[in-house]
Amino acid sequence: MQPLVLVADDEKSIRGFLKVSLETQGYKCIEADCGRATLMLAASCNPDILILDLGLPDIDGIDVIGQLRKVSQIPILIVSARGHDREKIEALDAGADDYLTKPFSVAELLARIRVIIRRQSIVHASSLQTESTFKMGDLTVDADKRRVWLSNDEIHLTPNEYKVLALLIKYQGKVLTHKFIIENVWGGMIADDTQSLRVCMGNLRRKLKEDPAQPRYIITEIGVGYRLADE
Repeated sequence: MQPLVLVADDEKSIRGFLKVSLETQGYKCIEADCGRATLMLAASCNPDILILDLGLPDIDGIDVIGQLRKVSQIPILIVSARGHDREKIEALDAGADDYLTKPFSVAELLARIRVIIRRQSIVHASSLQTESTFKMGDLTVDADKRRVWLSNDEIHLTPNEYKVLALLIKYQGKVLTHKFIIENVWGGMIADDTQSLRVCMGNLRRKLKEDPAQPRYIITEIGVGYRLADE
């Protein structure tokens, strides 16, 4: 079955460009030119992914994300000219799955869509909450026993290091903002201080024997947060 993509952008030329680019790659597309139409089509057509511009004429894209997240977990890929870290963080915290800044290449757009759709299929099939063991490369995590191995060597994580790793695994491939991680690991107790997160992440990477220049597992989204690499 062809994945259905909802393209929401107020510029007709961009919608047309995205529609042609996606349909030549085997996707089906429907279009929305405003926030109200986006919400209506998302509810009635149940698309596999929403490509959303933040600068819609009637409802700001951040508010569209917020309204959708009250009723739906549809994957949302932001494609916007707003390129500042603050806007990216706001969109991701509101519930977006990924963020692409205009101008962008079609190849990168298609790659981001493939990652999101693949991740959704994995989530539907299984997750760390339902599967006791997660494996990726040399990394193995036993969720039931809360034990972690790298190759055949068990590595010992602090409780917070394990929580960070488990959170990244749960949302594999999705960018998690500093705020989101802090709230889910520390309960928001240090919501305005990312230093504890940086120290924790540094220690976790050291234990995973990560090469900072070519990380295998944990990818830094500079100024925004972190994500676990896809397989």
